[in-house]
Amino acid sequence: MTNLILNEALSLPESAFDISEHLGFSDKEAAKWAWYELAGAVLSHYLVDREARLEALLQWFYQDLGFCARESYFSIEAADLASCITTRQGNSTTLATVLMLLGKQLDLVLQPLLLPGTTVLSCRIDDKVRYIDPLTGQSLTRHQLHVLVRGELGNGAPFKPRYLKPASLKRLLSRMLHELKAGAILASKFESAMECCNLLLQWHEDDLNLNRERAFIAQQLGCISVAAADLRHFVDNSPHDPVTELVKLQLKELNDEVEVYH
Repeated sequence: MTNLILNEALSLPESAFDISEHLGFSDKEAAKWAWYELAGAVLSHYLVDREARLEALLQWFYQDLGFCARESYFSIEAADLASCITTRQGNSTTLATVLMLLGKQLDLVLQPLLLPGTTVLSCRIDDKVRYIDPLTGQSLTRHQLHVLVRGELGNGAPFKPRYLKPASLKRLLSRMLHELKAGAILASKFESAMECCNLLLQWHEDDLNLNRERAFIAQQLGCISVAAADLRHFVDNSPHDPVTELVKLQLKELNDEVEVYH
């Protein structure tokens, strides 16, 4: 099942719905019908002038439909695209994705930018680029984008040119999976969090931090041998990483634990 999800041609919102249903978070069919309703209704806002069309989309999305940030911002529900579409609440990534897809229905190119800790949208109309906060629909300046980065990484963090590079579908889905994983860990749904790690490792097999995360999750589930194998893999492949000595201590502690789950 895991392989089938990621080996099929990726598309939105379908791939996100498949992943969510696979993880046991939402009903794909209910989400599809909610999406079809939105995708049909947005067409009434197809104005000739593209800037007016964008304004009409934002007004309809935030004011008329009431899409907004979910209060439990770091929850599974906020990170789940299916839940965002059906409840009209989400985090920056899911809200940005819904708005991007609705913009596509109106021939507006809205592109996701994956800043550290948050997702924003860029929209180019003629020679003018506009940055949009998906949580509110408000425009953002380059300075405000840098403030968001500094808020996540610290005041000395530079604003890197790659932050303005539009994300591929695979990168966008990867961010969703990371955020679903974090929500699952917060909710102590460790089996789902483990499967998020497994999915991510299929795409990013060289990301050793995923092995460390999976080891933590496996330990919560009592899968001590799995956790130890992931930590050993990290140590063997990251001899110069500053955290390797700490991981070695974790590995030693794990060897003293009793396997309670297989």
